[in-house]
Formats: sequence, structure tokens, C-alpha cells
Amino acid sequence: EARDEARSKFLKEQQLKKLEEKNSNQNNEDGVSDDEDNEDSLKVDEAKVDESKQMDFAKVEKRVRTTGGGSTGTVRNLRIREDTAKYLLNLDVNSAHYDPKTRSMREDPLPDMDPNEKFYAGDNQNRVSGQALEFKQLNIHAWEAFDKGHDVHMQAAPSQAELLYKNFRVNKEKLKTHTKDTIMEKYGNAATDEVLPRELLLGQSEREVEYDRAGRIIKGQETSLPKSKYEEDVYINNHTSVWGSWWKDHQWGYKCCQQTVRNSYCTGAAGIEAAEAASDLMKANIARKEAAEEAPAPAEEIRLATWGTEVPDDLVIDQKKLAEALHKEDERKKEERDERKRKYNVKWNDGVTPEDMEAYRMKRVHHDDPMKDFLN
Repeated sequence: EARDEARSKFLKEQQLKKLEEKNSNQNNEDGVSDDEDNEDSLKVDEAKVDESKQMDFAKVEKRVRTTGGGSTGTVRNLRIREDTAKYLLNLDVNSAHYDPKTRSMREDPLPDMDPNEKFYAGDNQNRVSGQALEFKQLNIHAWEAFDKGHDVHMQAAPSQAELLYKNFRVNKEKLKTHTKDTIMEKYGNAATDEVLPRELLLGQSEREVEYDRAGRIIKGQETSLPKSKYEEDVYINNHTSVWGSWWKDHQWGYKCCQQTVRNSYCTGAAGIEAAEAASDLMKANIARKEAAEEAPAPAEEIRLATWGTEVPDDLVIDQKKLAEALHKEDERKKEERDERKRKYNVKWNDGVTPEDMEAYRMKRVHHDDPMKDFLN
């Protein structure tokens, strides 16, 4: 079978060549005999190929790469057999979806792979290449123009929409050029204005530099100190010193006014004096408060001696007043026994002195005292 197919193909190619030569030399070959025509017809019959044996791209069916049919094409969508199939690039279930009917995989099956090493990055890479981007921008421009009041419709009048988009791009480019020229005319271009002279560009210079074994420069070009990435010698808000030149109580500040607030305004020597005065006043108030807490008030001592609590050691009692208080206490107790133990009387003075309290303590009966019966 392979021999027959090869023979039939060879004969068909020879016949086609002869037919082309005949058509080109038709005017010169009018005198060809009928015998030669018969021989050619016989060769054509022999060159007929059995169509049932041509299986590569001969079979044509409908509904190829479409859902509703209507288009025709070869059934076979061949690939190079050395290449890995799309659905075998990533065997993860949650990876890019592969549609077996259309043999398409829109998403990238290996998104984490280096783009330079990828052989296949999904069918969507073809959707953003070529004129697809221009068509997408054309649709977006038509939508935006319709929203702004222009009578444009991409599907109803595509030629009008494309012409309008082309004019829009031309006008936009002109506007950008005009804006650039205006700015260049007003401010100039430092890249082109300050051009070095030709003799300096082509000039040469020689210098001698000596290095030590460690690579340090001993003689020659001076080493330039590296610049810091922080701002240096920048004075803001009327300060005469930089931030961080003052340190107090674990806080940074300005030395000129001794303030520890970053963006504060400089107050100078007056601010330093005011801060010192406030600090001295605060220290004086703290010392006064501590002294007041340590020493009790005189009124408090009188109250303690009057109401029968602990008697201070430095309490001074007049003996005459104490004797009078003892006498009054005896009379009060007698009246209580005689007048039904009446404890309150309007004729008594309610003022209590330390001597009265001392007399009360001396005359008071302690019920828990075992010697209470022998006191009187």
C-alpha cells in the first residue's frame, strides 16, 4: 500500500507539471497530434489517487471549535508529539481548567514559573497580543464617548467609531506635543541647555594616585566623605540648632531653647528661663506638700486631746483647772444618782476642755478592772 501511494503521488505531480507547461505554451503547441492527447489522458487516469487512503487532512466536518456549528475546518488539531500536552503541565485539580471539547486552556497552568522558561502560558496570552489590544481600546473609547454624549456605537457603526478613535488619538498626540513645547519654552531644558564644550568632552587629564597594601590612598586624589541619608544642618521653626543637640531626662530636644517637642517653635533664652522657673516652682510645691504631710496641725492635736483618743506626750494641763474639773465631775455623778440618773441638763455648758477630759478619764470606772471596788 505504501508503494502504491508513493507511485500515485509521483505520477500526479508529473501530470500537474505537464499541464502547467501545456498552458504556458498553448500558443506554440497548436500542432500537437491527437495521439499525444490520448497518452496524456491515460496518464491522468493512472494518476488518480484513492481518496479513501488520504486520511491526514481530508476529512471535513461541521461544528469544529464552535458551539452552534456553522463553520467548517479540519477535525484534527495536531501538535508536535515532543511537546507536553496542556493538561499534563500541572496535574493539580485546582489548577487551570482544560476544556477537552475545544482543547483550550485559558489560564496559565504554571503561574509561579519563570516567564523566560515557560513554553506555554495559557491561551489568554494570545488574547492580549496583536490587534486585540487595539480593538479593546477602541471599544473602551466608544463606551466613554457614548457616556459623554457622542452618538457612537461600536456594533451599529464600527467604521464611524474607528474613525472617531483615530481622530481622538491624533488630537491627543498634538495636545501632548503642544504641552511639552510650552513647558520647554517657559522653563527650558537643562539636559540640552547646559552642554559641555567640545574641547572639554574630548579633553584628557592625568593624575597620580598612590595606594598602600590595604588599598587605601596615600597620595593623590582626596577621598570624599560619604554623605548621610539623613538631613544635616537643617534649621526649622526659627531654631539655631538641629534636633538631637539636647538631651535631658531620656528625651532628645533642641539645645537653643531646650525643648523636647519635635516640631515646636523656638522660644530662645526666654523659654529656657520659663522652663527653669516652672521646674523650681514644681519642686517647691512638692517639698511643701511633703512637709505638710509629716507635721500634724495644732488643731488636730487639740481635737485628739479633747475627744478621748491617744493623748500626745507634749500636752500641758493646768493643775488648778484639773482640780476644778474633778470637782465638777463628782457633782455631776451625784446629780445623776439623785435625779434619776439624768445625763442631760440645759444648765450645763457643752464646751469640753482638755482638763475636763483628763478628769473624766480619772473618774471613769473600768468594768473589766478587778480592783474597781477598791478605788473609792
